[in-house]
Amino acid sequence: MPQPGPATVRSRVRIPLTFPDGYRAEAEVTTFHGLEDGAEHLALAFGTVEEGATPLVRLHSECLTGDVFGSDRCDCGPQLREAVERIAEAGGYLLYLRQEGRGIGLYNKLDAYALQDSGLDTYEANAALGLPEDGRDYTAAAQMLAALDATTVDLLSNNPDKARQLADLGVTVRHRIPTGVHLSESNVRYLTAKVERTGHSIELPRLVG
Repeated sequence: MPQPGPATVRSRVRIPLTFPDGYRAEAEVTTFHGLEDGAEHLALAFGTVEEGATPLVRLHSECLTGDVFGSDRCDCGPQLREAVERIAEAGGYLLYLRQEGRGIGLYNKLDAYALQDSGLDTYEANAALGLPEDGRDYTAAAQMLAALDATTVDLLSNNPDKARQLADLGVTVRHRIPTGVHLSESNVRYLTAKVERTGHSIELPRLVG
């Protein structure tokens, strides 16, 4: 994979955050110039990375339905909440990437939901719409990490593809650390498909036992 050109820091601003359960954290939010895809991705820094330490990093793809409205059809909202607390404790960055629906966009994601209601899994539904099962590219994420001088990271993710792409883009992933399993009656098929189709690090016995 060709290495991306450099991105530069555009601005930094501190924002206090309060989650629905009352958890509070302060984020330093960074914006960028020169990102490969031209999207308005954000890096949120939490906690303190000690000199010589490896930051904990999560690449979190935007999910309006889960992150904002609390949809139970996915685990995105709970993963976001978990990631903020774990990064605040360890020190590192949450990259909030504008990749709704694994890169297919909000309207297409809702169309895929309708197909899932007829029996398709999340990947089959994307394919039935003529869309990639997972259209995400993490070139901009690698650029952001380079601009933050975070070229060696511990990656908070269940998704092995994120680690593979970052490594191909020149980011050293020291460890890939799974998130918790955030199960609901509405997302069990979604989580099972992640394990069976793309090898996510989610323990199936915990989903069905």
